[in-house]
Amino acid sequence: MKISLIIPCYNEEESLPPLYEELKRVTASMEEYEFEMLFVDDGSKDKTLPILKEMAAEDERVQYISFSRNFGKESAMYAGFCNATGDYVAVMDADMQDPPTLLPKMLEILSTGEYDSVATRRVTRKGEPKIRSWFARMFYKLMNKVSDVDVVDGARDFRLMKREMVDAIVSMGEVNRFSKGIFGWIGFRTYWLPYENVERVAGQTKWSFWKLFKYSIDGIVNFSDAPLKMASVGGILFTFIAMITMLVIFIRALIWGNAVAGWPSLVCIILFVGGVQLFCLGMMGQYVSKVYKETKKRPIYIVGETNKKDVVRK
Repeated sequence: MKISLIIPCYNEEESLPPLYEELKRVTASMEEYEFEMLFVDDGSKDKTLPILKEMAAEDERVQYISFSRNFGKESAMYAGFCNATGDYVAVMDADMQDPPTLLPKMLEILSTGEYDSVATRRVTRKGEPKIRSWFARMFYKLMNKVSDVDVVDGARDFRLMKREMVDAIVSMGEVNRFSKGIFGWIGFRTYWLPYENVERVAGQTKWSFWKLFKYSIDGIVNFSDAPLKMASVGGILFTFIAMITMLVIFIRALIWGNAVAGWPSLVCIILFVGGVQLFCLGMMGQYVSKVYKETKKRPIYIVGETNKKDVVRK
């Protein structure tokens, strides 16, 4: 049996050496399995690619795919799924926040045949800013309410999957990708493995608060039409309120004959309704933007350099 390890990398020159040493130690304890370490360099600007080349020269199990530029982690993961050849496929981060030591336990659970994938979830967020943790929890709650996908609180991309599940992921060739949603949408039986949060082994996180916010918006737009329904309901509600308000103003003008009074509140109402309209247009614009990107049929990633034979280029 062959296990493919997909490891997206972006400016991870400090994390790669300790990660590689840990992977060698863990895989050495699993001699009955053949391993493929597939590193996907997402257009790094540091020494990530030279380090990958050194590792590949030392270990034939190490393969790398280097993008022509930075396409994002989602594209890197998809490239890994397209090019992984193992019977089992795992995806993990290069910063060791996804502990390789969990692989034997994940494989043991998957080998029982009861599940198609073993996914990890953090039960603590030690070391993470409290406000960021709060927003993350709120996102998972909102995502589960407005969409049909099951996204578990604290879920990581770190998971081990059977070949059938990976093939299903590859078949979803959409440009606008949100893997946590895709994992839930395709179904399959998943075992959630809890573990304590682990801080980065080296380097700095590439996910700022703003990037995470945009990523969460992408997740909601990609897997739910609830924002569009909210805009429709809001339009009906404000139309009803406007009709009631017009009736009240008309009756008041007939009785008291003062139609000019109250113009400051009228201005506030106009500004408020105008803001709501722009907000709804912005939500619709997000969906139009997604459709626009999909219709252009641009490749999800472009391979700049690789040592892998018969690499799949999308």
